Amino acid sequence: MNQFYKNKKILITGHTGFKGSWLSLWLLKMGAKVIGYALDPYTQRDNFVLSNISKKIIDIRGDIRDYNKLKQVFEEYKPEIIFHLAAQPLVRLSYET
Repeated sequence: MNQFYKNKKILITGHTGFKGSWLSLWLLKMGAKVIGYALDPYTQRDNFVLSNISKKIIDIRGDIRDYNKLKQVFEEYKPEIIFHLAAQPLVRLSYET
């Protein structure tokens, strides 16, 4: 498994969230080139902020519903693997957006 991700361009949507930030760190350890696309983290105490991930990857902020911006990311970086973790984890909040 260690060699599979080495030097692969991997896009993670939702990289500022709990699971996305841990996946980013794991893939970095495996030697992947990580591209993250997500909204801002909720707090300054989130794993994403505390781990200083933004300095270790290509960190792009955007809404997953912004088709044009997301398409631009695909065209510019041409990811080989995509992990789609962008989501609204709280059902009530999802009704508001």
